[in-house]
Amino acid sequence: MIPLPFQLIMAVLLDALFGDPRWFPHPVRLIGFLAQQIESGSRYLFPAKAAGILTVFGVLGVTGYLLHLLLQLGLLLHPLLHDALGIFVIYTSLAARDLAGHSTAVYRALKEEDLPAARRQVGMIVGRDPEKLDRPGIARAAVESVAESMVDGVTAPLFFAVLAGPYGALLYKAVNTMDSMFGYRNERYGEFGWAAARLDDAANFIPARLTGLLVPVAALVCGYDSRNSRKIFRRDRLKHASPNSGHSEAAVAGALGIRLGGPAVYFKNVVDKPFIGDPLNPIEPGHILQANRLMFLTSFLFLLTVLPLSFLILLLP
Repeated sequence: MIPLPFQLIMAVLLDALFGDPRWFPHPVRLIGFLAQQIESGSRYLFPAKAAGILTVFGVLGVTGYLLHLLLQLGLLLHPLLHDALGIFVIYTSLAARDLAGHSTAVYRALKEEDLPAARRQVGMIVGRDPEKLDRPGIARAAVESVAESMVDGVTAPLFFAVLAGPYGALLYKAVNTMDSMFGYRNERYGEFGWAAARLDDAANFIPARLTGLLVPVAALVCGYDSRNSRKIFRRDRLKHASPNSGHSEAAVAGALGIRLGGPAVYFKNVVDKPFIGDPLNPIEPGHILQANRLMFLTSFLFLLTVLPLSFLILLLP
């Protein structure tokens, strides 16, 4: 049997080397399909808020049960297959390599002065309308995506994998997927998505804050402005509409000396978001690559921080 700490290290290495396996149906897509099916049935039977709560419990229950069946089948065939499946599940819950790949594609298009291509690329990683973005706006959106997504794409899955192995990683991704599907404050999902949004807020509470604390350390190693990262983290981390997304975003904005946030267009509506950070430097495409460096190093520091906890859990009776 492979101890969990070594499973975590192997999963992180697999993600760093290969990213998401394109040839394999990603678990998040399967979870999304499951959520849609349970949503349809629950809405037919219950009022919106109750249907949303039932959907959350249903998705988590079915996801956990199917993973249990998969791992038990692997154990019946061979203990190493059981461990390999667990490593694969944790690996697919991480998205550092893919996040860097998508944002780097935005950087390349901007460097080539191909704004239509840059808008298409950034539209793959942000929810705002890319057609309204100019060159600095595209770069800003890509940096914001990297800064926010380092939590739900890397550090939060790692945190829950430490606590509960592949079950923790996959169930976290189920919570995060439901929030991305249902967590909208609109007529359709305002009530239905309440449970998914609140659960996602709770799940990200500790990982977001720990990530924000580690970004200034990563900034110091990278030669960026660690002191300003700490300053902006303390000052602006609670300005975001989300209780969690602003922590890493504020720390990254401070480290790079740029201002993020501000008005943005979503579904043809202007959302007046508060600014995060100070405009010490004009935002440039190169800031995308710097944000990626911060994301990778912060993720590595996060792993070093939580690995002792996984060794401690091994010693528990």
